[in-house]
Amino acid sequence: MTIMPFHLAIPVTDLVVSRAFYGELLGCAQGRSLEHWIDWNFFGHQLVTHLVAEMPNLPAPNKVDDKAVPVPHFGVVLTMQDWHDLAARLQAANVNFVIEPYVRFKNEPGEQATLFLLDPCGNALEFKAFNDIGQLFAD
Repeated sequence: MTIMPFHLAIPVTDLVVSRAFYGELLGCAQGRSLEHWIDWNFFGHQLVTHLVAEMPNLPAPNKVDDKAVPVPHFGVVLTMQDWHDLAARLQAANVNFVIEPYVRFKNEPGEQATLFLLDPCGNALEFKAFNDIGQLFAD
């Protein structure tokens, strides 16, 4: 199967801080934009930040590996090297992580490096990587 880019539209309350976060911190190229939205090349996928007056209320997090995983969240699976590079860039920028970079499910099926953070408007993002991408859907 050929994997095509996903399209995801998310709410934000400030496009200026969204530009700084997605464009400068994460390094996403900006695409089309108007006064109420911005398209981003989010690691090969189309992410659109839409300006809203206020953010929606979020449900309680889920427990995974004894950590409080924010729900909902979105993100991408990176190569292990790209994940390490991003984690180092975020740590150097003194980002406040929801879940600090670590290896989840160590020595189990689905072992993965993961980290969680919030964008400036409260949208939760997860970045993960696998030494063996064949473990992506391991049970």
